[in-house]
Amino acid sequence: MSAPSPAARAARMFRLSIGTYLSGGFIVSLISLLVPRLKLLMGLDYFRASLVQLAFHSSYLLFALPITALLVRIGYMRGMAAGLAVMALGCAGFVAAAGAASYGAVLLALLALAGGITFLQIAGNIVVAVVEPEARVISRMTLLQGFNSLGTVLAPLIGASFLLTENSAAGTERAWATLALPFVASTLVLLALAVAFWRARDLLAGLPAPRRMPLAGLGRVLADRRLLAGTAAMFAYVGAEVTIGTLLTNYLVQPAILGVSPAAAGRLVSLYWAGAMAGRFLGALVLVRWPPPRVLAGVAAGAVALVALAIAATGPLGAAALIAVGLMNAIMYPTLFALSLPDDEGAAPYAAMALCMAVVGGAVVPVLTGALADAYGLAASLALPALCYLGIAAFALACAGAWARPRLALA
Repeated sequence: MSAPSPAARAARMFRLSIGTYLSGGFIVSLISLLVPRLKLLMGLDYFRASLVQLAFHSSYLLFALPITALLVRIGYMRGMAAGLAVMALGCAGFVAAAGAASYGAVLLALLALAGGITFLQIAGNIVVAVVEPEARVISRMTLLQGFNSLGTVLAPLIGASFLLTENSAAGTERAWATLALPFVASTLVLLALAVAFWRARDLLAGLPAPRRMPLAGLGRVLADRRLLAGTAAMFAYVGAEVTIGTLLTNYLVQPAILGVSPAAAGRLVSLYWAGAMAGRFLGALVLVRWPPPRVLAGVAAGAVALVALAIAATGPLGAAALIAVGLMNAIMYPTLFALSLPDDEGAAPYAAMALCMAVVGGAVVPVLTGALADAYGLAASLALPALCYLGIAAFALACAGAWARPRLALA
């Protein structure tokens, strides 16, 4: 069988990637809704409920290095198939844990789920660029990020009805069964995607493969000052974004803010993720005209101002301010990723590994913020995400003086 043409290969890769970006965004956003649900169902405080995010995001730190080594050995497409299969296993494990009503088993299932996502985080930022013409990479990646954001918008709209609906009268067993339903559907979708990637495992045959690197070379890559600073900024970004997405429901239900039901507040969280979706398409236009570091510094400063307003204000003003932070988050991930890469393109998988490990900020910052919320109140605890955005602004300003347009192949 003859190899597909470059155009056919790129088109097929793009179609496959739509499913992974959409599913990834849906599941990550769905996990954020688990925190208020578990808090309600099991009587947890903010700290213990936030351990959901710790279990989910810590795998990025634990598994990034061995997964990168495996990707270099088996290739991107087989790695994507493996990651989707592991994600499906994690979702199925969560369904079993929900049936057993075991909080510890829930955390283990979430750890497995995030382990699968780690495959996609490392390979997914590179694999589309391998098959796309250089002039079209940015538009394709922006569009795929839009599908990822669409998933984060759909999850609160669909999942809130299952995860945040009050049904205590039906008993704990019924409540856990209802909570598990979105994960049953996710298991089936992920298995279908894993099969699709496995069938396309030779799609990249003949194209440059990831390069193995000795430990000495890996040390040099990870010691790159720009990559180190960008990794810290990525830690802060993911930590702040996940923290706000996690605690936004609890913030909105407060009588001093909106005083709505948890289910209604969960649906309003979709506006937070919708802001990120709209901002990515708008940001793609802005970044053509303005240097990315300046744009990044501007949105980070905007996020600081909005979080500060949410801390000080009450009623709809406070709610609108915190929801609007999603718009500021929109361009942060791809811009931080591009600005952080070292000059050696052959080191791309290892640089992506380091940036992926920084996603552990989504485990650490929510837990610390939860502890602050227990001690000082929910509004005051938002000062920690505000400090994270200040760190991002500092990184952007440091890049502004010596900025060069990021390489298209890795944007």
